[in-house]
Amino acid sequence: MSLATSTTLLLPGTDGTLREHTMNAPGAWTRPTAPITSRNVYAAAHVVPQMAAENTPGSPATLDWEATLGYRHELWSWGLGVADAMDTAQRGMGLDWAATQELIARSCAEATSVVHAAPAALRGKSVRDLISCGVGTDQLQPDSLQPGIAGLDAVKAAYLEQLEVVEAAGAKTIIMCSRDLARVARNAEDYLGIYTELLEQSSRPVILHWLGTMFDPALEGYWGSTDVAVATATFLELIASNPSKVDGVKVSLLDAGHETQLRAALPAGVRLYTGDDFNYPELIRGDGQRHSDALLGIFAAIYPAASTALQAFDAGDAERGYQILASTQKLGRHIFSTPTFYYKTGIAFLAWLNGHQSGFQLVGGLHSGRSLPHLAKTFALADEAGLLRDPDLAARRMGALLTTGGFN
Repeated sequence: MSLATSTTLLLPGTDGTLREHTMNAPGAWTRPTAPITSRNVYAAAHVVPQMAAENTPGSPATLDWEATLGYRHELWSWGLGVADAMDTAQRGMGLDWAATQELIARSCAEATSVVHAAPAALRGKSVRDLISCGVGTDQLQPDSLQPGIAGLDAVKAAYLEQLEVVEAAGAKTIIMCSRDLARVARNAEDYLGIYTELLEQSSRPVILHWLGTMFDPALEGYWGSTDVAVATATFLELIASNPSKVDGVKVSLLDAGHETQLRAALPAGVRLYTGDDFNYPELIRGDGQRHSDALLGIFAAIYPAASTALQAFDAGDAERGYQILASTQKLGRHIFSTPTFYYKTGIAFLAWLNGHQSGFQLVGGLHSGRSLPHLAKTFALADEAGLLRDPDLAARRMGALLTTGGFN
């Protein structure tokens, strides 16, 4: 039996058996005709490599700029902001600092052109609403860093170099967690000292990003403690001391209870941008008093549904908005399943299935980060959620991948 027809495929499970999957129609998603206002939202976007480049571990990142920037325009056309040069774009997992600088410059230039064009879905938005970019320390050579003053000074200088690049480009700044700071910091005071200096040097309010070890094991003990409650106290101390310099916080710990408590403890005017790709429907809906905004990798995969849900929130129909987001939750939990840091593979895979890149590749060879059965389930869940915009194209590409992988 053929692996694929126009309507069915045989998809492999983890037990090696093949199961028939019948394709669904795309969801009835709607592009916005006015700016989304009830939630501040950024979709964290991936990067597309040139298909003829090396794209092997350790190779310099060579990007397909037309496809990479085209994907950002696609997200903007649905009324969403873009979070760029972050972990979804493979910072620390294949995207080197030289390519990162070019990505920031090019993406911000494109965002500026969109703002000037003033499409209805984004009318009145600023460049900072359309794009935020990550600031880190990944230009450093970590093996040369030692705990103590010299290491801390090197980390601070690296952060400030990247801060200058992002601010010059016009994006909103996201201060990301630093593996290098985790390596050299001796206690909570070292974290507070570095971050306080960064906030003082920032010309405009920033987003602080707290990334959990499920996304990056090298961040163990961030904020000076492996005890989440103790680390949270340090995090809140930093924010309380600098409320005018903090636009919001993005928390990616995959713990809805912790996020809800943190959200309630933030100073007035400081947003909680959920980074919880497991529990985003309930956190964005909120508890009747507070809700989370969003800065999510999963939104780069489900953006038509996310945009339609946010339009429902804008219209006062919170239940419909929640139900739309909830219909994508199984897909989100699968893409971000353990080992979570390979979620980028799933996002790029869906971009390929939907025709946004010509081949299924990522920089640094990361397209090999998930098994074929895992990708087959990603395909099925995306189809069930109505997120394959051209089912025939997606089925052909899935069938070709399975044949190449030995399922025939």
